[in-house]
Amino acid sequence: MNTKNTKHMTIQNKIIQIFFNAIPVILMIALIPLVKNDYLLTLIDFLIIIISFIVKYQSKDYLFFVFGFIIMIASEYLFVSTGVEIFVRNTLFGLMPLWLPFLWAYAFVVMKRSVIILDK
Repeated sequence: MNTKNTKHMTIQNKIIQIFFNAIPVILMIALIPLVKNDYLLTLIDFLIIIISFIVKYQSKDYLFFVFGFIIMIASEYLFVSTGVEIFVRNTLFGLMPLWLPFLWAYAFVVMKRSVIILDK
């Protein structure tokens, strides 16, 4: 195999790895219009996150999760309170959906993992 084909395969492999890491986020997003109860959706998202961490845990994933959770609550609170964003579902602080920080927090984990994959 020549170098160009090897490099191409490596890029394809990275894309596939990133996609598999993003599946939980894709699933959580897909469930939003299907599950109308925010408390049930939050529970389902939390279970997806726990299963994802059991299936694959990397160093400092929890740190990125907690950081993403806190930062996104603060950011979304700021956006909603200033009128930049408006949510119809507002089960958290009367401003945003309860499940949203969990979705964003796990997205932070996926972004961290994706950067590690791309850096290889």
